[in-house]
Amino acid sequence: MKRITKTVLLLYMCFFLTFFVACRKEQRSSVLNNTVDSEIDLTEIEDAGELICVTLNGPDTYYEFRGRGAGLQYMLAESFANSIGLRMRMEVARDTNEMITMLKASKVDVIACKIPVSVIRRNRLCACGVNDSVGSWAVKTVSTELQDALNEWYSDGIDKKMQAEVRAISSNKYIRRRSYSPFSSKTKGVVSNYDMLFLRAGRICGWDWKLIASQCYQESGFDAEAVSWAGARGLMQLMPSTANAMGVGVGELFDPEKNVIAAAKFIRQLERKLREVADPLERKKFVLASYNGGFGHISDAMNLARKHGRNPHSWSDVSYFVLHLSEPRFYKDPAVKCGYMIGRETYDYVNAVMYRWNGYHAVLHNAMPKGGMAGGSENNERKRNRFSTAHQIVGRDDSLFSIVK
Repeated sequence: MKRITKTVLLLYMCFFLTFFVACRKEQRSSVLNNTVDSEIDLTEIEDAGELICVTLNGPDTYYEFRGRGAGLQYMLAESFANSIGLRMRMEVARDTNEMITMLKASKVDVIACKIPVSVIRRNRLCACGVNDSVGSWAVKTVSTELQDALNEWYSDGIDKKMQAEVRAISSNKYIRRRSYSPFSSKTKGVVSNYDMLFLRAGRICGWDWKLIASQCYQESGFDAEAVSWAGARGLMQLMPSTANAMGVGVGELFDPEKNVIAAAKFIRQLERKLREVADPLERKKFVLASYNGGFGHISDAMNLARKHGRNPHSWSDVSYFVLHLSEPRFYKDPAVKCGYMIGRETYDYVNAVMYRWNGYHAVLHNAMPKGGMAGGSENNERKRNRFSTAHQIVGRDDSLFSIVK
């Protein structure tokens, strides 16, 4: 009996000791949180050099497009960060509750997503910056300097300006380039001034040089100085981060040879990532889609095809999900890791490149390049494409093979 009493007493002591320690930990955590709250404001953010925001994935908030962040809330957050001389990092949460939790834990500085003001107040946060009848951005109540900066920066004019940029991106009018003919000389069998360079690139990635020429025309219209809204540069419109991974610095992207060779290495890398697609022609379509829309998004579409009983190695099956990754029922699916996608742009891109390649092949057959520089400056006369404006991506209906005599 005494042994049982001692055991019970020992258990009670352990329970109270555990409870006491837990209370002390909670009290210490509360003190730390209060300390963090009192310390993190605009001054400290400026010292760190980075504004950290959080939002949700979606067409009006944030998504990746051509290797860069896009979406109205993302672009507004970037605009605010630029206005105060900071870089901006965007985190993506699953839902509103997670965004609020991240802000309260000081993992982010701003909720860059419109949430109802009643929800913001209920969680003892401050509504500021972007706001309308739908909701508002939010920061911590102690971040008074940040609140003032956001309220001073935001205006209806900024909203409208960003909305115009978003519309320009979704309509594909985002490349600053001169537009040349898809043939330099059809009778002489010369596609461009860079044909010999495309031949070299084809040997690196195992592609027909005419396919690379077709892709190059789609990317830049054979303009070595083309620049996209997203920051992609040169003949093959490489993003600086991609080029760097291929051993080419940002200052070298306007060099035709380095740009095209780096693109060939990137294509080779994508070929290896997609080796599960056994058919070589089908794999080329997947590679083109990944080059344009991002490997992560194409992997998501393949996962959706697999989940819905379609062939994940058939572009005709997978392209359906690429087209529909702009719909919540698909981009919010648990099988999707990279979220919202403007799939129409990628779908049209693959079609246009393949169509033009077939046209080049019909004219040139298996001919080897007959002209063009291996990577030097342009000597051929530049011919403007009469079927496109200076900044449009050319589609498959451009009568490409009747332009140059």
